[in-house]
Amino acid sequence: MARLNEGIGAHLLADLFGVAAEKLCDAKELEALLKESAARSGLRAIAEPVVIPFGANASGGHAGVTGFIVLAESHIALHSYPELGYLAVDVFTCGPNVQPQAALDVFVKALRPERTVVNCYVRGATSKGS
Repeated sequence: MARLNEGIGAHLLADLFGVAAEKLCDAKELEALLKESAARSGLRAIAEPVVIPFGANASGGHAGVTGFIVLAESHIALHSYPELGYLAVDVFTCGPNVQPQAALDVFVKALRPERTVVNCYVRGATSKGS
């Protein structure tokens, strides 16, 4: 991962696979995880989380939850797919003292995915000649 001083911030994109469907349908729990992930990573929420649960899907099963929390340092967002056991987590942070991995760790600890794939990008970096 590039150092934060090479850009304005880090954008962590995580795919959590093999999460129990009932956890991915629980809007209240996912809302609590958004709040906790911001607090544990030293990020400052500037609004309450917005969490939108969807109703039953076409096959009658539970549909997922979409949510986000706006931070002074950017945002944390999530999209759940209970039918796939999958959660997408997006942590965009700016500033020199932020810890996006700490925010993700909250989700991993609580949801216990079988597998996690993480990509981190430096945002706002410029190179000579660009």
